[in-house]
Amino acid sequence: MIALFLSSVIAAAVSLAGSYWLAHALRKRGRSQPILQRNADNLVAPEHQHKAGTPTMGGIAILGAALLGYLVSHLRDGVVFSNQTLIAFGGVILMASIGLIDDVMKVRARQNRGLFWKLKGVITLMASFAIASSLVIFTDIDTRLSLTRADFPGWELGSVGWTIWAGLIIFSTANAVNVTDGLDGLASGAALFGFIAFTGIAYAGFRTPEVYGSIVHPYDLAVFSAAFAGACIGFLWMNAAPALIFMGDVGALAIGTALAVLALTTNTHLLLPLICGLNVLEIGSVALQMGVFRATGRRRRLFRLSPVHHHFELAGWPETRVIIRFWLIAGLFVATALGIYVADFTEQVGR
Repeated sequence: MIALFLSSVIAAAVSLAGSYWLAHALRKRGRSQPILQRNADNLVAPEHQHKAGTPTMGGIAILGAALLGYLVSHLRDGVVFSNQTLIAFGGVILMASIGLIDDVMKVRARQNRGLFWKLKGVITLMASFAIASSLVIFTDIDTRLSLTRADFPGWELGSVGWTIWAGLIIFSTANAVNVTDGLDGLASGAALFGFIAFTGIAYAGFRTPEVYGSIVHPYDLAVFSAAFAGACIGFLWMNAAPALIFMGDVGALAIGTALAVLALTTNTHLLLPLICGLNVLEIGSVALQMGVFRATGRRRRLFRLSPVHHHFELAGWPETRVIIRFWLIAGLFVATALGIYVADFTEQVGR
């Protein structure tokens, strides 16, 4: 338990200090996020011009803080590195690197889309399958479809089927978090709920191996999740409205990948859509908007603007009201997921 505390506290402190330093260093160098005034369909976006000049790429602080918190916590006796968690961190770094390249291109080109945005989906999909393949090849990860544990429902997917399934989960979650990252503190606050949930889930797996024995090194996964929770806390201090720094794609892709990998490694695949329920709503609103727009010959739209948080902004909600209410929605989704998990846990332990 002390290692969990260490990883989260160290990550929070380093993330706060790192975000503060990055905000000032990047502002001096003019590394700010370009503000989109119109979207691809020439729709006017919410008025965010006051955010012009706000530095981006703050996700570097999140990733660095989580990694440092995780590593330092392993100085304690009995806390061991697992190949599964190391692969998870490698995958997070890979996806974050893709996001960092895109962020740098956006800043240099002074536009809201990176120079290779048309290829970004293909590149992140390939990276997602690479992460999933590594987990299958180099670890003893369970390849059954799962809700709260490996044997429920316990449908065997096989190595190939699980790799495809896991790759799609990683890709979808990373991009869903990226879509959610459109308002100050929205993505980092929602992700914090998710990491807290996964810390508890992994720790429960460690404490009750008779129920969750198929999880590989659950305590190390709990430390991993706690480190990201702490990193989100430290970053949120600087990212809360009005934000002094944005996380950028480097942070959004890293956070999304970490959440997806935690669901895969803790055998809670089907619980992830609830734990990341807000992200599902956000990316779902984009899909619905595009579907309705194309089905009506580019004449009608379901929302004023997507993702759906912009719809409420254009309806007259202040940005802070949208953020706080969406945090509440995220919290309700996570609470529901944990309720399902605890109900099953109680039933299994009571047998």
